[in-house]
Amino acid sequence: MPFDFRRFDIYRKVPKDLTQPTYTGAIISVCCCLFILFLFLSELTGFITTEVVNELYVDDPDKDSGGKIDVTLNISLPNLHCELVGLDIQDEMGRHEVGHIDNSMKIPLNNGVGCRFEGQFSINKVPGNFHVSTHSATAQPQNPDMTHVIHKLSFGDTLQVQNVQGAFNALGGADRLHSNPLASHDYILKIVPTVYEDKNGKQRYSYQYTVANKEYVAYSHTGRIIPAIWFRYDLSPITVKYTERRQPLYRFITTICAIIGGTFTVAGILDSCIFTASEAWKKIQLGKMH
Repeated sequence: MPFDFRRFDIYRKVPKDLTQPTYTGAIISVCCCLFILFLFLSELTGFITTEVVNELYVDDPDKDSGGKIDVTLNISLPNLHCELVGLDIQDEMGRHEVGHIDNSMKIPLNNGVGCRFEGQFSINKVPGNFHVSTHSATAQPQNPDMTHVIHKLSFGDTLQVQNVQGAFNALGGADRLHSNPLASHDYILKIVPTVYEDKNGKQRYSYQYTVANKEYVAYSHTGRIIPAIWFRYDLSPITVKYTERRQPLYRFITTICAIIGGTFTVAGILDSCIFTASEAWKKIQLGKMH
């Protein structure tokens, strides 16, 4: 007797004349197909969309930076002449630079009455401060007005990612125009290293920061008021890492198979129960008639 390979067929076919279509089965079939289509489109959207997950760990992520952090500062002082505005940098490694001018620009405002300072510089990865003041001016003014607006203060690379809502420019838009003109301003910054890794494995390094501030009047040893805008910073040992991830293809296929198989199974059970109950009800009605 020749071997029949068709014996391995577990999906045996039933002739159409042995099946019975019903209105209930048609309704359940249409609903079943619509439900599968809805779940399929939902899973497809999730498969196409890139997910951004975050994690925390203790480490210095950017070891190739040479222990430096790039800083971008953009600040307007509408009541202080440009020749009086200067940037000073200090830290615990002994750095003390007065009147930093590299990669900086001063733009006159209000017909020369005010000044907009834009600068890019680097700081060491140790606690320190940088401040905008009149310390580098040839002659100190009598009543320097330190009212200001901070347009931008950021550290490291600029991250423009829609899925990441971080404090990369926490002081952007800070308005101190209505404060005491002779007051000094202290901004205490806690800098948090941040890594963003895209789905191709490329990493970008930036820094977020939290800020607290206070306003006070400072006097020099001669009794004169010499206000300044201080940015005192310290680095957090915690690093935040954002990673782009996309759902693997095998998981997407597994989910689709589970949706189709599960929906058809549940729909088949529901249809069978309704059909059985309907047939039993018909028999009861026929028994009452006899």
